[in-house]
Amino acid sequence: MPAKPPPAALRLDIDGEALAGNWRALAGLSGKAATGAAVKADGYGVGARRAVSVLADAGCRDFFIAHWREFADLEGLVAPGTVSVLHGPLTPEDAAYGKAIGLKPVINTLRQAQLWLEAGGGPCDLMVDTAMNRLGLPMAEIGDEAVKRLEIDVLMSHLASAEEDVPLNERQRQKWEEAKAALSFRRSSLANSAGILLGSAYHGELTRPGLSLYGGIQRRELETHIRQVVRPMAAILQVREIEAGESVGYNATFVAAQRMRVGTIALGYADGYLRCWSGKGVMLSQGRRLPVIGRVSMDLTGVDLTGAPDLGEGDWLEAEYSLPQAATVSRLSQYELLTLLGRRFSR
Repeated sequence: MPAKPPPAALRLDIDGEALAGNWRALAGLSGKAATGAAVKADGYGVGARRAVSVLADAGCRDFFIAHWREFADLEGLVAPGTVSVLHGPLTPEDAAYGKAIGLKPVINTLRQAQLWLEAGGGPCDLMVDTAMNRLGLPMAEIGDEAVKRLEIDVLMSHLASAEEDVPLNERQRQKWEEAKAALSFRRSSLANSAGILLGSAYHGELTRPGLSLYGGIQRRELETHIRQVVRPMAAILQVREIEAGESVGYNATFVAAQRMRVGTIALGYADGYLRCWSGKGVMLSQGRRLPVIGRVSMDLTGVDLTGAPDLGEGDWLEAEYSLPQAATVSRLSQYELLTLLGRRFSR
């Protein structure tokens, strides 16, 4: 048998205590409402199995994924009936699979409602569109006979601009209340991470945080509650001395003004560390901030090691990646910063 491959020269250091603490903080802010967790997109890049294990231990009992296949990462950790599939059934096969496993589909259309009923029905969630025009049953269709036949666990909608104090939030809440008055259900849910801060009128019986679990801060009020969870780490592959006038990386976008020490690390845009970090990113080592220099390439990034003469090949650097700050520097959203982190990272 071939030898097992060695660990990658890339890793994500994941602070499980911070993840659990973020969930507890959001649960506290949710007041009387229970607090679930969005764990879609491989736990927002953290690793769904790791995230769910931590969150379940912290007390979370409701989990949300996007695709049916994402449940494979959660098997054996949580009961299928605690997992909602946000995209709902697109085909009879989807509905049959959900029924057989015991997962809850989130019904978004009348066709999905009919597919679920034809598969035998059972507990499901219902998404009502209250102004986002993305997924969700239009308000005009909530009185349909197929909807009345559904066994609705969570009646939900999704806020479009919860990170902002805009009139749209209240308009969506009022439509959500209209849907609640018209339908039979066990629990209701409107607030995402930022929506929790809009107050108890937006909570229902269940809040559904996502990004803030993993360190995202969309509203200033969250700054004192949310801790950084993910720290990308990369090993130094090579160190060299260059002279003034020499360049680093593709297209010579960086030219040394003086003699300097340059490291090349095993991190690039194939790993989600995109070209937007070229000349803007910073690597960290023992309190030192080491600038990214030259153009980020597919697998490699240059770093100025002049201020860290002790570092050499095989040593590790941490990318400066606190999500709010990183979003400002890179102009990527906090969501992109997390979910772009590639599969080559060991987690």
